[in-house]
Amino acid sequence: MQFFDEKDNWERDEVRVGRAWRIPELRIKSNDDLHKLWFVLLKERNMLMTMEHEYKQKFEPFPSPERLDKVNESMVNLEEVVRERNRAYFELETGETGERPGRLTPNALGMNYWYKASEHVVPPHANGTWWRQKHLWYDRKECAQFLTYYREKLFLAKRKQRIRDRNHVLGLLRRFPDMDMEALKEQYPTVDIERVKRWKKATGHFVPK
Repeated sequence: MQFFDEKDNWERDEVRVGRAWRIPELRIKSNDDLHKLWFVLLKERNMLMTMEHEYKQKFEPFPSPERLDKVNESMVNLEEVVRERNRAYFELETGETGERPGRLTPNALGMNYWYKASEHVVPPHANGTWWRQKHLWYDRKECAQFLTYYREKLFLAKRKQRIRDRNHVLGLLRRFPDMDMEALKEQYPTVDIERVKRWKKATGHFVPK
């Protein structure tokens, strides 16, 4: 029955729970406490996934589905703390991080991703021609055309964001001419505040000093 929630929560529409564990809170705990907390979170995640599946079978809404997100966030933060301690230990003992090495490599679409190295039975130099042809998809003409369109899409999205930020700054300067310019520059670093202040759209319906 540990795979199921408490019976008092079965008929509730909302289950009140706390927030997820944060990284600074986990750093002050010992390794034994982190080990115990990991299994507590693991059991909680299994219970929530079981209850979510049960509610789906009965076509009923799962109460407080954010509980599963909080547990997953806590487990990710816990893994990050353990990884930090492992890196510090291996760097102190061996001078290396101790993590699996990796590199940026293109995928089938020609886009770079972080590839983690793994052991293989056959070394890379012993692979045949079929293997090289299979892993050189990104040299095709279609991939180059796709990357061109993809970079254009990213460029247009960034340009639209810059235009939205600039127009928003124009509206702020028009309504609040005496606002803190340093805070405005810090919040919108991509906008040239001094240049925008000279625009006619930035002047509101007031007599300048």
